[in-house]
Amino acid sequence: MRWQGEAPLDRLFWRDMLLAGTAINIASSGLALTLLGLKLPLWLVLTVHLLPVPYNIFLALAVWRTAEKAGGAKASLMMLGSALWLIATVVA
Repeated sequence: MRWQGEAPLDRLFWRDMLLAGTAINIASSGLALTLLGLKLPLWLVLTVHLLPVPYNIFLALAVWRTAEKAGGAKASLMMLGSALWLIATVVA
């Protein structure tokens, strides 16, 4: 439903991407920091830290696809917000 642009844009952007996606990223980063503190191999720490990236890309693209169908200024702002969110989650 999300990929096909059939999910409501507000729910997709606010709940799925910003709330759930950010929570997953925070949990992944916290776990990666814990593993780093335990002096586990760096490849494992990086894997855990970067594990949500494919899901983040999926969510950002789903917002774009849905926003393109919806059109309007609000949809354009959500497209911009999803791009900035994706950059922030990949960099942080």
